[in-house]
Amino acid sequence: MRKVLYIFGLLSDADVQWIAKTGLLKRLRNGDVVIHEGEQTDALIFILEGELAVSNLALGEFARMGVGEIVGEISLVDSAPASATVTAKGEGLALFLDKEMLLAKLAADNGFGSRFYRALAVFLADRLREARRSSASRSTGEAYFADDELDVGILDRVSNAGDRFNQMLKTLSRH
Repeated sequence: MRKVLYIFGLLSDADVQWIAKTGLLKRLRNGDVVIHEGEQTDALIFILEGELAVSNLALGEFARMGVGEIVGEISLVDSAPASATVTAKGEGLALFLDKEMLLAKLAADNGFGSRFYRALAVFLADRLREARRSSASRSTGEAYFADDELDVGILDRVSNAGDRFNQMLKTLSRH
């Protein structure tokens, strides 16, 4: 859940409402592939219910993502094809935010763009740090137990993020 807190903690209420109203809500079934390795990704995906497995040909399954996680963010900032396949594990629900619509909003609304890209940078920095911690703990054999900790430097900015996520869920339930 902490991933969405990074994003929603830096966006405004109006930004989150735009995401909720613009995104396409999709029910996921076990085995549904939402991102294909080697193909272009056309959406930023917010996981609202369930779990997704992340895999690629080289490593097999290497991660699981749950409620509040976001996938497809790398393809938003570069034009390379997806480096992994993301597959639903069991039933789930996700909000798909069309990449072209999002890019148009980012170009047209400087305030939204500034907040969104800042949030995305914090999100990606956290993911990089998490990968480094995981790699270090594997190489040293020492366990790292703080996977759910938030960066203390942004705690003040995420105090309303959980409320924003819940408000988005309420907005989506009305559709």
